[in-house]
Amino acid sequence: MDRNLKNVLVISFGFLLLFTAYGGLQSLQSSLHAEEGLGVASLSVLYAALILSSMFLPPILIKKLGCKWTMAGSMCCYIAFSLGNFYASWYTLIPTSVILGLGGAPLWSAKCTYLTIAGNAYAEKAGKNGKDIINQYFGVFFLIFQSSGIWGNLISSLIFSQASNKVEISEENLACCGAYDCMTDTTNTTGSAEPSNSLIYTLLGIYTASGVLAVLLIVVFLDQIKSDQAETEKEILETPSFWSTFLATFQHLKDKRQCLLIPLTMYSGFEQGFLSGDYTKTYVTCALGIHYVGYVMICFSAVNSLCSLLFGRISQFTGRKLLFALAAVTNTACIIALLLWKPHPKQLAVFFIFPALWGLSDAIWQTQTNGLYGILFEKHKEAAFANYRLWESFGFVIAFGYSTKLQVYIKLYILLSVLVLSMVTYGVVEYLEAKSSPGTPTATKKENVGPLTQETHM
Repeated sequence: MDRNLKNVLVISFGFLLLFTAYGGLQSLQSSLHAEEGLGVASLSVLYAALILSSMFLPPILIKKLGCKWTMAGSMCCYIAFSLGNFYASWYTLIPTSVILGLGGAPLWSAKCTYLTIAGNAYAEKAGKNGKDIINQYFGVFFLIFQSSGIWGNLISSLIFSQASNKVEISEENLACCGAYDCMTDTTNTTGSAEPSNSLIYTLLGIYTASGVLAVLLIVVFLDQIKSDQAETEKEILETPSFWSTFLATFQHLKDKRQCLLIPLTMYSGFEQGFLSGDYTKTYVTCALGIHYVGYVMICFSAVNSLCSLLFGRISQFTGRKLLFALAAVTNTACIIALLLWKPHPKQLAVFFIFPALWGLSDAIWQTQTNGLYGILFEKHKEAAFANYRLWESFGFVIAFGYSTKLQVYIKLYILLSVLVLSMVTYGVVEYLEAKSSPGTPTATKKENVGPLTQETHM
C-alpha cells in the first residue's frame, strides 16, 4: 500500500473513533444534563470557544508542533470533554467544553493541511494532477468519517436500552412534551426513568476509550511529514499574521453579498442546534425515553450523508436556487408540523420522519452554502470561509444559549423567522449576481467543500 494512502486511512479511522464518541455525546447533552440547562450551556460555551480557536490557534500550533502532533494534542482536548461528563457539573463540563472548543479548529486545520501535503507529494511522485489526488484523499476521508454519527448514536441507544427501570408514561406527562413544553427539568425523564449511573459510566467509558484509541492510532501509525516536504508545508502554512487575517475577516463584510449571506449562514447553526438541543430533549427523550435519541440521530446522519452525496451530484443539473427552495420548503413544513404535533409513543414512525426530513434539508444547507461561498468569493476564499465559520458558530452559540430560557414553540417561531429572512437576503444575492453577470449560469460548480462543511460540525 502506498505510504501516503496509509496515512490518509490512519487519519480517517482516527477521526472516526474520535467523533464516534463526540457525536454521540453531543446528541445526549441536553437530555443527560438537563438540570439548570447545563448540557446546552456546555455546547454554547463549546462553540464560543471554537470561534476564538479559529481566529488564533491553527497556524501557530501547526507551525510549532507540525500536523501530526497538533492532531494528537487536539484529540486529547476531546477526551477531556468525555472525562468531564463522568462527574457533570458547572465546574467540570464548562471548562472541558472550553478545552474542546479550543482544540477543534487546530484539529481540522491540521487534518486539511496534512491531506493536502500528502496529496501533492503523491501527485508529484506519480506525475498526476495534485488537485485530483487531494480530492480523492478527501473523498476517502469523508467516506469513512461520515459514518461516525451512526456508530456513536448506535452505541448510546444499545447501552441505554439495557435499562431495567423503564416506566410507563402518563398522558399528564405527555402534555409536557413537544412545542408547548412545561419548561421543567423533569421533562427529560418522563418517557423513562433516568439511566442508572452504571449505564452512563459504561457509555462514557466506551466513548473515552474510543478517543484514547484515536490518539494512539495517530501517535503510533501516522508518519510525520518528511523533511523533503518541508517546503510544501511551509508554502501551505505561510499565512498572513493573526491580525491581518483577523482584519481581513471583518474587512470582507464590506462586500454587500457577504452581509446578505449572514442570516443564511447563521440559520445553519440555528437549525442544527435545534435538532440536537431541543428536538432530542422535548420530543424524543420526553415521549419515548433517552434510549431512542441515538436511533433518531442515526436516521438524521444516514439521510444527511446520502443526500449530501446526491445533491452534490445533481446540483449541476438543477442549479442551487431550486435546491435552496427545496430545503426552505422542507424546513418550513417541519417547523409548522412540530408546532402542531403532540408527540405520543404510539406514533413511533413520526419521531423518525422529522430527523429524516431535517437531514435532507441540512445536506442542502451545508453543501450548497459552502459551494455558494466558494463561487461568489473565489478571490477571497480564506476571509469568506472564516466568515462562514464565524457566523455559523454564532448561530450555534445563540441557539444553545437561549435553549433553556424559552419554550420550544417560541424557538420554532424564531427558527422560522430566521429562515424567512435568510431566504429573502439570499434571493437578493442571487438578484445582484444575475444583474452583474446575466450570462453566468447559476448552477453550483462542483467544489471540494467537504472539509469546510465538516469543520463547522466540529
